[in-house]
Amino acid sequence: MRQLLGSFFILCVTLLGTVQVGAHSAKHAEPVKSLHGGQSVAAGPYHLELVAKDGELLLYVTDHSDKPIPTEGAKAKATIQQGFEKTNEQVELTPAGENTLKGTGTFTLTPETGIIVFLKLPQRDAHAARFTPLKAKS
Repeated sequence: MRQLLGSFFILCVTLLGTVQVGAHSAKHAEPVKSLHGGQSVAAGPYHLELVAKDGELLLYVTDHSDKPIPTEGAKAKATIQQGFEKTNEQVELTPAGENTLKGTGTFTLTPETGIIVFLKLPQRDAHAARFTPLKAKS
């Protein structure tokens, strides 16, 4: 009987932990609003909004309350993947304003284009975000 109660207790603790983890994940699964007409995702403590045009990327960095995060001294890189072609282009993003990074390249966006951004702010952990599917803004 004691063994059965012990097993039941462990099962209850496990289920409670699972529910709490799920609740935390659901909070961050809500859509992130875009303030500049791009695609936005949550990445760690940040909201990253990518505005992509053929040959140009703008990345806006804010906190979860949409307050601008300074990008001075930041390092960022975007990997542009062209659908099933498996072709990649690397674009360096450099600070271009209070909370903005900018990069240019020779890429053309299609509805199948995916972009992965790696961001490292000074004295902060690095974070990555995936933006897909993407199509050019006119």
